[in-house]
Amino acid sequence: METKRERFKRIVENRTNKIISMIDLLGNCSNKNNYEYTDEDIKNVFNAIENSLKISKMKFTEKQEIGKFKL
Repeated sequence: METKRERFKRIVENRTNKIISMIDLLGNCSNKNNYEYTDEDIKNVFNAIENSLKISKMKFTEKQEIGKFKL
């Protein structure tokens, strides 16, 4: 039987490697011989990625329940 730790390691390694591969693929879109884009396009892409990453990181580091009233 797989422990919670073992399951976490297996899943997080797999998902992290998939994300890294997708980022590498995104980098392939930088070739101006094949694609046309503006600085604003790139800013929007990376703002979206950074915001998503920030939210995911907060899920690991923020232990407070968001939206709950507390004095």
